[in-house]
Amino acid sequence: MWEPIKDLPENWRDLASDALASLARVWDEQAEELRGSQAYQNFMDRMRRRIAIETGIIERLYYIDRGITETLIEHGILEALIPHGATDRPAAEVVVLVRDHEDVLEGLFKFVSGQRPLSTSYIKELHQALTRHQEITTALDPFDNLVTVKLLRGEWKKWPNNPTRPDGMIYQYCPPEQTAPQMEQLVRWHLEHEAAGVSPEVEAAWLHHRFTQIHPFQDGNGRVARMLASLVFIKAGWFPLVVTRDDRVEYIEALEAADTGDLEMLVRLFVRAQKKEFVKALSLSREVLEDYRSVQEILSAAVEKLQKYRETGTGEAHARVEAFARVLSDIAFRRFGEVKSEVERSLQNVVADFKVSLTKRDSQSEPMPQYFITKIGQLLNYSPNLNFYAILLAFTITIGKIHTTFLVSFHVFGPEHRGVMACSAGIYRRAYTVGDNFTDQDLQPLSQNLFQFSYLDDPAKLQDRFHPWLEEIIIAGLDYWRKGL
Repeated sequence: MWEPIKDLPENWRDLASDALASLARVWDEQAEELRGSQAYQNFMDRMRRRIAIETGIIERLYYIDRGITETLIEHGILEALIPHGATDRPAAEVVVLVRDHEDVLEGLFKFVSGQRPLSTSYIKELHQALTRHQEITTALDPFDNLVTVKLLRGEWKKWPNNPTRPDGMIYQYCPPEQTAPQMEQLVRWHLEHEAAGVSPEVEAAWLHHRFTQIHPFQDGNGRVARMLASLVFIKAGWFPLVVTRDDRVEYIEALEAADTGDLEMLVRLFVRAQKKEFVKALSLSREVLEDYRSVQEILSAAVEKLQKYRETGTGEAHARVEAFARVLSDIAFRRFGEVKSEVERSLQNVVADFKVSLTKRDSQSEPMPQYFITKIGQLLNYSPNLNFYAILLAFTITIGKIHTTFLVSFHVFGPEHRGVMACSAGIYRRAYTVGDNFTDQDLQPLSQNLFQFSYLDDPAKLQDRFHPWLEEIIIAGLDYWRKGL
């Protein structure tokens, strides 16, 4: 049943992410250098194209296969790049819809730069622009019959738009006669939240969800909701919200959880999306940002970089985040030591030929096995950097000639050390045969969530974040080992 929207939950401060806040602070310190580069502009252009394409796919306005999606993101939204059969609608129609989404995203940045406060009239402008080339939609008539109606662009709905779920239940959105006052309340609360300094990830999730509860337009509400969340992030100096087809199931589940009063799942989804964009942007190195034309330019840039390194205390940032890595690796080593003892106790009366080992390597004293760490990075779509400082833990359970190895790696994130490090975890199985020949089964990540941290993290809160992530990968690894027995 429909209920009027509610203000922020009482625990909204607990929903804010310390990890995201520290990454945002690192970005604030380094953004000025990066934002002026062509590489950063290209990065933002690709992000906008990805959002523009995926938002229509999520709403099932069209379908574009993954390969062509990547081509369009890289080279631009061009009809000539879409071959026959790559979409479920004529390519010309798809291009027009995607460009509408892209134009609205660009407009959000202009809106923020103009320092206009959010208003219901601007929300109507967003809807009108997003649906510029959409003529019709569906609605329920007074007799609950589904009928085709003309889409009223930039106007509140005049018909109920309550969807029927697969199980036959009807989900009731705000009735048309209550839409205008509910939207006024939504905007009023949002402006109060801005003045009170509510963290962007919490406010974006709240605004997105409460807007979808109202569902003020006949169609296009999901697209507008994601643009409103993006607006919150852009105002904070962060990145637009990226939700893709791969996130759709979790995204819907998070919205349904928010319907019951639990906003945490949606906040976590938004946090993960923002973290991905922060670390991508911070990975843009000066070697990518600058095009040197001569030996003298290269030498001058090198001197400038070293001078900046000395004057800004970058070395202190490196030392601090690397110290964090050592603390976290010690925690992981101790926990794996406990697991080692538990495994040994469990197997000693069951298996005669077994061995459990635990090792730790530090790049300051030993070389790193780059293949495994790099491969996990590829599987998680990022680039681990082992040229600065790295630590690797290897935990192996051997039964007979079958070796199952957990790998936990702490390393710099991206091509340049900007005070951000990551921890990844993977696992693989090695089977020895006659003559000590062996075959490796596919290496796979133990968690799709890369653990990231920066020199600006609070040490106590960092450890609090790390413990549940570590336990998650240990449980996932032991389950992988069990299934392979």
